[in-house]
Amino acid sequence: MEKDAEAAQSRMMTALNRLAKWRTIFAGWQLGTRLDTDPECQAVRDHWDATLVLRVEMTALTALLLSKGVFTMDELANQTATEADAMNDALSARFPGARATDTGMTIDLVKAREWMAGWRL
Repeated sequence: MEKDAEAAQSRMMTALNRLAKWRTIFAGWQLGTRLDTDPECQAVRDHWDATLVLRVEMTALTALLLSKGVFTMDELANQTATEADAMNDALSARFPGARATDTGMTIDLVKAREWMAGWRL
């Protein structure tokens, strides 16, 4: 690996590792104070770690593609809206009776009983 590429790789890993430290704050926010050895806490920390890194990687990739002229901001906005609508439809199919709207969530409790069975209340 070339010296510049090595330096860029090192800078990236340092920055991602620094960002990943936020997983502790998010796990505490979600679960309250837990030991690092708590399996539920470990799972939440791992999830936040992946979410934070994915968000940064996608933002970096998108910025590069826009700057190289691979697509326009309008194309990105339209495709993002299409993908968000498709994900909303898929989640509504996964959780029958639940639907995200512009003003919040709507839930038909009769339909939701099946997938909500066993949830802690």
